[in-house]
Amino acid sequence: MPITEAYIVPHPPLIVPEIGGGQELKIRKTIDAYEKIAARIAEIKPDTIVLTTPHSVMYSDYIHISPGRGAGGNFGEFGHAQVGMEVEYDTQFVQQLSQAAEKNNIHAGTLGEKNRNLDHGTMVPLHFVNKYYKNYKLVRISISGLAFTDHYRFGKCIAKVAEESGKNIVFIASGDLSHMLKDEGPYGYREEGPVFDREVTAAMKYGDFLKFLKFDEEFCESAAECGLRSFITMAGALDGKSVEPKLLSYEGPFGVGYAVASFKVLGENHERHFDEVHKKNQQEMVEELKKEEDSFVRLARKTLESYVLSHKKIRKTEVVDEELLERKAGVFVSLKLDGQLRGCIGTIAPTTGCIADEIIQNAISAGAEDPRFYPVSEEELPLLVYSVDVLGEPEPIESMDELDPVRYGVIVTKGSRRGLLLPNLEGIDTSQQQVSIALKKAGISEDENYSMERFEVVRHK
Repeated sequence: MPITEAYIVPHPPLIVPEIGGGQELKIRKTIDAYEKIAARIAEIKPDTIVLTTPHSVMYSDYIHISPGRGAGGNFGEFGHAQVGMEVEYDTQFVQQLSQAAEKNNIHAGTLGEKNRNLDHGTMVPLHFVNKYYKNYKLVRISISGLAFTDHYRFGKCIAKVAEESGKNIVFIASGDLSHMLKDEGPYGYREEGPVFDREVTAAMKYGDFLKFLKFDEEFCESAAECGLRSFITMAGALDGKSVEPKLLSYEGPFGVGYAVASFKVLGENHERHFDEVHKKNQQEMVEELKKEEDSFVRLARKTLESYVLSHKKIRKTEVVDEELLERKAGVFVSLKLDGQLRGCIGTIAPTTGCIADEIIQNAISAGAEDPRFYPVSEEELPLLVYSVDVLGEPEPIESMDELDPVRYGVIVTKGSRRGLLLPNLEGIDTSQQQVSIALKKAGISEDENYSMERFEVVRHK
């Protein structure tokens, strides 16, 4: 059977009365909406609940599905170990989902479980469900650092397994919204916080799942959101379906946004394949960017495309820009996919005879050899956004006062250990932040004696 209904819910532990101690009454709308959803799930009587949570085992490049026959957990982390629960997992569904992910080249499965205990992103929703209905098995899925579209595609795998299982299944996407709504809140205030909550709840209200995919990663990070990838996985599980959306509640009295929404599946709708729409939009955006690319970026793109498509390294003789052939410099090549870093490799000083060779070498490395990522695939090539940073000569400095994180990059050195951070990076606002990150990259502790250099770059996009 296809998934019949899906829900977006928050997971503040204080919503559980034993933990809230009366504070939960300040989010009464959320509680009332939760009760409605739990009662509705009891009416549906699902065989299996698929639940996504941001607080289970999380990896940057792998979506984790909880393995085993079941698990337990409690709210001891929040001072109430006596409040807990046990769940039984749907092992057959988990096995089939892992196989479906592998078949679709999605990095997901049951490997690498560090902590099998249930997390509060799981237990808070099930606290309400269990008040009304307990005769279900669970599939618990975490989010990852993979791109939004990877989570959407994984959601489509969930939908396929659900349909083939013949079981009655509902989907719960657990996740809070921005944590930056109020100065007096636990995380403070940023203007991106209320904007994110306003836009994401509008998407929930109208069932506009394309909006989920269009959020900018850096904006989301500034808003300190929690659940977007959880919601996107749910959206993928409802791919191609007409839904009846209802935004049941939204509030944020503690500085964190809490939304409750339901989506009843009404039938097929071939206009709601949002990953395909998003991919088309991204390709059109990249095509427009390509029209404005200079010779530096064009060379990086041409290099990686040749390497991925034909396993050939292009020749320097194909370069016509004399500057690329006559100058030497350190070069960084960066790749972004769907607004998210997809690879970045560079050289602090020139290691080849000219900038052209430096770009060719580092473009291949950024796409195929960055240890943080899987090699770029042929399908990703039309969606990649490139930038090329050409480094100026480093100059020694004595203190952080001589740095400007917008104008200068920094190099820190201790013996053979060196770390570099480029200038003008999103979220790096102070020299202290800049140096701290460079030290971590180099494996140098802040209390060691190290030297610093600054440099300027010319960024080509």
